[in-house]
Amino acid sequence: MRVVFAGTPEVAVPVLDAVAASTHELVGVVTRPDAPAGRGRRLVASPVAVRAEELGVPVLKPAHPKDPEFQEQLRALRPDCCPVVAYGALLPQSALDIPVHGWVNLHFSALPAWRGAAPVQYAIWAGDEVTGATTFRIVKELDAGPTYGVMTERIRPTDTAGDLLARLAEGGAGLMVATLDGIEDGSLEARPQQAEGVSYAPKVEVEDARVDWSRPAVVIDHQVRACTPAPGAWTTVDGERLKLGPLTHAEPPTSAALEPGELWVGKHDVLVGTGTTAVRLAEVRPHGRRQMGAADWARGARLESGVRIGAGSGES
Repeated sequence: MRVVFAGTPEVAVPVLDAVAASTHELVGVVTRPDAPAGRGRRLVASPVAVRAEELGVPVLKPAHPKDPEFQEQLRALRPDCCPVVAYGALLPQSALDIPVHGWVNLHFSALPAWRGAAPVQYAIWAGDEVTGATTFRIVKELDAGPTYGVMTERIRPTDTAGDLLARLAEGGAGLMVATLDGIEDGSLEARPQQAEGVSYAPKVEVEDARVDWSRPAVVIDHQVRACTPAPGAWTTVDGERLKLGPLTHAEPPTSAALEPGELWVGKHDVLVGTGTTAVRLAEVRPHGRRQMGAADWARGARLESGVRIGAGSGES
């Protein structure tokens, strides 16, 4: 089939590569416009755009896919199908109708669970043991289209959202190519999603990533891993934001007496009290500084045991 791939971030690149290496003819790539990045805020092409240019594939960067000029360019490419991974813009019906076999999205959950922008983050945050990736035909309702195929992936106890997403992207690349193959030879037929088990995963905002130390340690652990690498879990120390890397549970008896948000500072360890047992900080990033080990941070900030951090510590 003639295919036009749509995607934007780094996670979409393995799928783009798999489609490019398949028996299907990759005739174009659609991605978001160049965006300002870095200290100089210069315009930078998306990872998908960069890879498409390396592959020598024409790249379309519409301000919005409803633009008539873009839709004319897409029609001129005569796609049979448009595989999609994390494109980042809503597709109007006029664009959905252009390819014969529609737009086929690779979504990083086992639908109908976790429809929305942040399925991987919410799967970890909820403590799910298994997640997956699903290919489905895009319709106007959010992630509700009929599905073609699914793969499953076990969530490991130390997985961050970044870790899990990388594995799903690699496994999902094969699923996408298999889906395109099945559509072409007629062996795959899209089936309606189940009505039961629908859950939603909206975008995780920065404020959502603030840690409440009064919650149980296991809940905080899930939150921090779900928010790593983005938007990054955080707390406050003396009114300044401190970003947190993944935590580990601390062993008693040292942790037993710590109140929520209370620090215990040792030579090599920094523990924080929670609503249950304490947790050990690993990597942290103070405001305006580089990432560092928690013990180095505490030593440099001259923090002592008994200091309270975050919500409930008297800070605003």
